[in-house]
Amino acid sequence: MRRRTVYFVSDQTGVTSETVGHSVLAQFAGLEVREVTLPFISNVEKAQEAVRRINRTAEEEGARPIVFSTLVEDELRGIVMKCNALFLDCFAGLVIPLERELERRSSHRTGRSHPVADAAYTLRMDAINYALTNDDGAGGDYGRADIVPVGVSRSGYTPTCLYMALQYGVFAANYPLTDDELEAGILPKRLEAYRKKLHALTIKPERLRQIREERRPQSRYASPQQVQYEIRAAEAIFARYGIAMLDTTESSIEEIASRILNVAGVERRLRP
Repeated sequence: MRRRTVYFVSDQTGVTSETVGHSVLAQFAGLEVREVTLPFISNVEKAQEAVRRINRTAEEEGARPIVFSTLVEDELRGIVMKCNALFLDCFAGLVIPLERELERRSSHRTGRSHPVADAAYTLRMDAINYALTNDDGAGGDYGRADIVPVGVSRSGYTPTCLYMALQYGVFAANYPLTDDELEAGILPKRLEAYRKKLHALTIKPERLRQIREERRPQSRYASPQQVQYEIRAAEAIFARYGIAMLDTTESSIEEIASRILNVAGVERRLRP
């Protein structure tokens, strides 16, 4: 199958059209695409230029591009949807049924924000700031945490915490077990009072070695012996304290976060 060009067209930043488009395209394994984002299509001239660009792509590549659109204004959407492409309107399929159900017409205006969205933005920023401040054992404000993933270095706790903060507004700190703690075989004292919030992450030695090798090539930190030792010692600590372990070897960040939240019973304050 030939590569297809995908356009994300928006009257704002294009993040929503990209998110929807990526979710849909992910259902087609092996599909090779070239992505182009056309943000801030806010007037007729820009809409017409977008059409010319899309049509030029169709002519040059001999295949219709795929367009994911979140254009709100009827006039601009009407212009772009006439392009030589598969035009997919990410809003119309949702807004029109809602108009019928609510028996009222939507504003069809760009840049509209609901009070809930403003509160969600503030919560999201607070959660992200918390995750950054309490990353990699720094900060130590675990009393405010919803969740505290713990594991050996590079086992996936940092991106998982940031993802939970960004997507769900969850306050997530994390803690990497140090050499001294691994050798002693005990949890650090600063975590003992928060054992109910701890979630252990483990990983297969070979995968961890690969990750560390990319970060510090040919170092003791990335050696097979060191990696195997740390994982064995960490898992012994988790078993000793009855902390359930999650193997992150073949899991995406999204999967790791969802599993932790499910086990912890933590409410998702925000929805993607």
